[in-house]
Amino acid sequence: MGTFFEFMIDHLMQFFQFTAFANLTMGHLIMIGIGMIFIYLAIAKGFEPMLLIPIGFGIMVGNVAFAPGYDIGVYETGSVLNYLYFGVLYGIYPPLIFLGIGAMTDFSALISNPKLIVIGAAAQLGIFGAYCIALAIGFAPTEAGAIAIIGGADGPTAIFLASKLAPDLMGAIAISSYSYMALVPVIQPPIMRLLTSKKERVIRMKPPRSVSKVEKIIFAIAGMLLTTFIVPSGIPLLGMLFFGNLLKESGVTKRLADTAKGPMIDIVTILIGLTVGASTQATTFLTLKSVGIFVIGAVAFSIATFGGVMFVKLLNLFLKEGNKINPLIGNAGVSAVPHSARVSQVVGLEYDRTNHLLMHALGPNVAGVIGSAVAAGILLSFLM
Repeated sequence: MGTFFEFMIDHLMQFFQFTAFANLTMGHLIMIGIGMIFIYLAIAKGFEPMLLIPIGFGIMVGNVAFAPGYDIGVYETGSVLNYLYFGVLYGIYPPLIFLGIGAMTDFSALISNPKLIVIGAAAQLGIFGAYCIALAIGFAPTEAGAIAIIGGADGPTAIFLASKLAPDLMGAIAISSYSYMALVPVIQPPIMRLLTSKKERVIRMKPPRSVSKVEKIIFAIAGMLLTTFIVPSGIPLLGMLFFGNLLKESGVTKRLADTAKGPMIDIVTILIGLTVGASTQATTFLTLKSVGIFVIGAVAFSIATFGGVMFVKLLNLFLKEGNKINPLIGNAGVSAVPHSARVSQVVGLEYDRTNHLLMHALGPNVAGVIGSAVAAGILLSFLM
């Protein structure tokens, strides 16, 4: 009888060693808590649920503490999660997301008022400001370049650049980028109010002119050629962005455009969110570098918002009355589409309930998408 109990106890103890309870650390518990916070913010507060729920659940999945060697984790070659993570690690998912973004983007506001593109360019100040900060605090140039792109508020671009320049920092960069994208309505309004006067906040802009189908088709083709001739390294993102837009605007490939902006982008968003979340295993994620990346990300995002708003104020010095731009659309130069444009609308309506800025803000907003991809190409050109 004693031998039987010893046999059972030995086997139970052996079984226990393979459970998550035996391998659990405080770091795993912290990361699981962070995953739950992401899910809470998505469900209770409505912060980017399409992103935060897959990422939050992925964080919890990645921090179920398992014994190594059983091909379970995202970093274990041959595991299912590792195969799914392949699309993140080798930059496959971001161009597919850009294809979908292109298929759902209307560039009319930008085409009708081309000067708005410089606002999108000015907001990229956050990227290059973050690059300098990251270098100053000791990150290697390639790591600094990958971190800097957080300032563009574009998750897919951040993942694409990190896959090329700093794969070991992928988790921290991706989580930081998507976190700040979700917090656009929290971070940007105080900066916008601080930098503008009451008079500036109620500036009325002329309604955008009607843009023809031919103009939109020409823009998709010319935009691709111009941007990729300047930065060929941005072809994977810029080429797919304008290709998706051409599918939409041509009028003869509706099924392809609908697939790109619907089922395809949804599937890729699920995969990228889950696997990026799963890559934040406590043993590799909870480091001082990760903390530094989160701090730099917040600073970069603030600099980008500052750059966009202040550039509009500068531009207004050279514009006649009646043609001035409301500085509240300057924040939309970051490429969180359409969330930062909605922030412009919401803040503008606080000061004038009849002054709708959304259509105007979409101009610099889509310009920011192009700008962040061009900035990524520039960084790749210098750092690869």
